[in-house]
Amino acid sequence: MRRLKNAIDELGWVNGCAYLLARLLSVVSFNRVALQKYYFVAQPVAHKRWLSLRRGNSIVVQRVLPSDPVVHAFPRPPAVVAARFAQEGICLAASKDDEFIGFLWLTLGPYQEDEVRCRYIPLPENHTAWDFDVFLHPEHRIGIAFLKLWDEANAFLAARGVAWSLSRISAFNGNSINSHGKMGARRIGAAVFLSIGGWQLSCASVSPRVFFSTSRDRFPVFALDATHGAGSASAE
Repeated sequence: MRRLKNAIDELGWVNGCAYLLARLLSVVSFNRVALQKYYFVAQPVAHKRWLSLRRGNSIVVQRVLPSDPVVHAFPRPPAVVAARFAQEGICLAASKDDEFIGFLWLTLGPYQEDEVRCRYIPLPENHTAWDFDVFLHPEHRIGIAFLKLWDEANAFLAARGVAWSLSRISAFNGNSINSHGKMGARRIGAAVFLSIGGWQLSCASVSPRVFFSTSRDRFPVFALDATHGAGSASAE
C-alpha cells in the first residue's frame, strides 16, 4: 500500500496504478510480459543558454563517434549502442575531470525505438529532431550537468536550423516529465505498449491508434508533427 500511495502521489491515480501493474506483470511473468506507457512531447530548441558561460566549465560535452573509447563506458548494451549509431544517432557525452558522467542522444531523422517495436518520424522534416535517452550518473542528477547537456544539444540543433526536438517520455518517470515541462515541452500524444513474448499490442492517441504485431519485422510508425500536434502515421 505504501508503494501504491507513493506512486499515486508522484504520478497520479492512472499512471501510478499503471506503473505498479507494469512492475507486477514483469515479476510474475519473469520479464516475459512488459507494459510501457509513453507521452510524446514537442520541445522548442532554446536559443538562450540555461547556464551562463561562467557556469559549468568543469563539465565538457562533446559529440562521440562509434570508435571513441568512452563508448565502452556507456551503461547500455553494446548492441543497442551500435544500432543507434547505425541509424545515424548523434551522441553528446558529458565528462568531468576526464570521467564519463552522462549522455544525450539525438537523430535528425526517423528513429527506431529500442525499448519497444516502433518507429518515430519527427516533423516538419529538416526542422525537427528526435531526442532520447538522457542519462546522468546518479551523483550528477542534482546539479548543472543536465542543463549543460541541453545547452550543448540546443546549440548543436540551432546551428543546423532545427526548431523543435520531439521525444517520448515514460509516463512512469515523474522527474523526466517535470524536467521537460520546465524546458517548455508540450504533450502531443500518448501510447501504451503491451508486450507478451514476441507479441506486441500498442494503443495510441495518434494514428495508428491500435496495432498488433507478432513479428519483429512489423511495427507501428508514428509521424509526429511538432507544430500541429500529431501528423499522419503508418505501419510496417
